[in-house]
Amino acid sequence: MSQVGFVGAGRMGAPMVRRLVEAGHEVRALGRSIEKRRAVSELGAQPVTDLADIGPDADVVIVCVFTDDQVRQVCVESVLLPTMRPGTSLVIHTTGSPRTAETIAAEAESRDIAVVDAPVSGGPHDIAAGRVTLFVGGSDDAVERVRPVIACYGDPILHVGPIGAGQGVKLVNNTLFAAQIGLLHEAVRLGDRLGIDERQLLDAIGHGSAASRVASIVGARGSVDAFIEMVGEFVGKDVAVVRKTVAELGSDLGLLDEAINAGIQP
Repeated sequence: MSQVGFVGAGRMGAPMVRRLVEAGHEVRALGRSIEKRRAVSELGAQPVTDLADIGPDADVVIVCVFTDDQVRQVCVESVLLPTMRPGTSLVIHTTGSPRTAETIAAEAESRDIAVVDAPVSGGPHDIAAGRVTLFVGGSDDAVERVRPVIACYGDPILHVGPIGAGQGVKLVNNTLFAAQIGLLHEAVRLGDRLGIDERQLLDAIGHGSAASRVASIVGARGSVDAFIEMVGEFVGKDVAVVRKTVAELGSDLGLLDEAINAGIQP
């Protein structure tokens, strides 16, 4: 079993920590407040108050914070990498820019630390059940080194290419997800003009040729607006990242952007 350091034991990270502990790994997790340290203890992990205490004894450090900027703060602008031992691994679960993952990997390489970007597709319930999808970028060796750890909650673990590729796939996935929500929003508006109840429309679509996983998930909520209210903050964050990323490439999202704007507001 491994010694695991964990940064970001919140909504998504907490069930990861619990499954790691239940699998027999020794987990040390950051908790800067009394309440967060208490929550970490209740998960069965050892709480620490400082990033400097996360890395020294860890075989693998996992970062699961909310934004790309927070990833940079934790992995580039802090003591985390300098306090990790050579030969260890860093896993980034936060969805963000491929360039951020590449920058961190370049810095880590000089310290003989392997970096894997592994953004998550799914929710806390998927993590708790051990079936959350991980889009993973990194070298073959780096991915295989961390696989026994992230397999505690990740299934399937999809190795999609070199460092940064995991972020790229996740951004495309969430862009398409947001666009489909926007299309459903427009479809419901059309249904309303035709005098069709939204809940009944969404249920019927799930049995027709327009059926999709997104339509099924939204249909379970009974309302597109209710679903947007639930996921808008999280999906909108990722859409902002992909818009910035493609702008840096001198491009745009084309028709996807129009569909997104019909549902998820910037």
